[in-house]
Amino acid sequence: MIYEEAIQYINSPKYHGMKLGLDNIRALMAALGNPQKQLKFIHVAGTNGKGSVASYLAHILTEAGYKTGLFTSPYIEQFNERIQVNHEKISNESLGKITGEVKEKILEMKQNPTEFEIITAISFQYFYEQQCDIVVLEVGLGGKLDSTNVIDTPILSVITPISYDHQSFLGTTLTEIAGEKAGIIKENAKVLLYPQDKDAEEVIYQAAREKNAVVYQPDFGAIKDVRSSLTGQYFSYQSYQDLQISLLGEHQLKNAALAIEAVHLLNEAGFSVHDATLRKGLSKTTWPGRFEIIHQNPVVVIDGAHNIDSIQALVDNLTKYFSKKKIIAILGVLKDKDVDKILEEVSPVINQFITVTPDSPRAVGAEELATLLEEKNIPVTSSETYEEAVQLAFQEAREDDVICAFGSLYYIGAVRRIVRNRK
Repeated sequence: MIYEEAIQYINSPKYHGMKLGLDNIRALMAALGNPQKQLKFIHVAGTNGKGSVASYLAHILTEAGYKTGLFTSPYIEQFNERIQVNHEKISNESLGKITGEVKEKILEMKQNPTEFEIITAISFQYFYEQQCDIVVLEVGLGGKLDSTNVIDTPILSVITPISYDHQSFLGTTLTEIAGEKAGIIKENAKVLLYPQDKDAEEVIYQAAREKNAVVYQPDFGAIKDVRSSLTGQYFSYQSYQDLQISLLGEHQLKNAALAIEAVHLLNEAGFSVHDATLRKGLSKTTWPGRFEIIHQNPVVVIDGAHNIDSIQALVDNLTKYFSKKKIIAILGVLKDKDVDKILEEVSPVINQFITVTPDSPRAVGAEELATLLEEKNIPVTSSETYEEAVQLAFQEAREDDVICAFGSLYYIGAVRRIVRNRK
């Protein structure tokens, strides 16, 4: 199978939809010989920050000399981004070959797997063939019934901030959502937990007690001496002085602290990551589409923020870095998000909106979104295409203004590509 055929097969409508549960993925992995049982994992769940924490850990472990797999979702520009080893994306050839092998096993199954289950199986097979020393594995949705949870007890389970998202699948309260995230906790596991809402935290601790697992937490009060600019941040954490990261925002300092604590636990488990290596890994970490500055004069920022907590982090960053600037927003959102609350949060810091329709069947139409903004007496223009939206934003912006595209990971990759290719 060639690459184009593989992508077409993975995206086939018959595999669309969401079926939470592990029966299908267990059957598919068994048919492949259970390659995941030959791998070591760091399993990362949570609502926000999963990708950033996973990227920190992958960069640190690669810097330490470990062959490190990284599985994340969704992608920003190219599908291959989702499956990486030592920051190298899976090749088109490998993706085609392994997808063909997975397809042969699916033909023998009684029930079709979902698209995400297929991608999970491809990634496990690839990491096994690459003989990875460790795999940083990001949960797709929830945790307990997510296909990544087919793995046995990982080296470490990490739970990042939990907030409201995907309520139709995960529950309508934080405790219900936390219960789904806690589903990644395995027997006798080590669990690293980002400090949470009190009730959500108790759910995690209870799940850990039931599994005889031990919970560890970072001390965010130990984050000191913060210096921040648009080129990066410096900070101290516990005994580490003058650490450097390129990811922006207070939440990224906390994500970095979580990654540092993860490294401590990995060292206790037999890994060897020295302080200098940890520093270098942190400083090299990038994570596309998360308050990423992709252009200067005017500044263009893209951010995948799409739920209330991540939107609030975006607003904090815009206020911190661009408080006296005119900000033009390109906005696209999905129907299952709290659109009114998103608009309420961002409107005070945005001077002008340009709406787009993300490439998803769940998207709110650009004109419908524009109407919601007009009803709030907020300046807005709807665009039929991403190219048109970017062109309009540049026409409206002066060199010292700011353009910010946000609201959904389903379109910011296209904006990234369009801005990069502008003449």
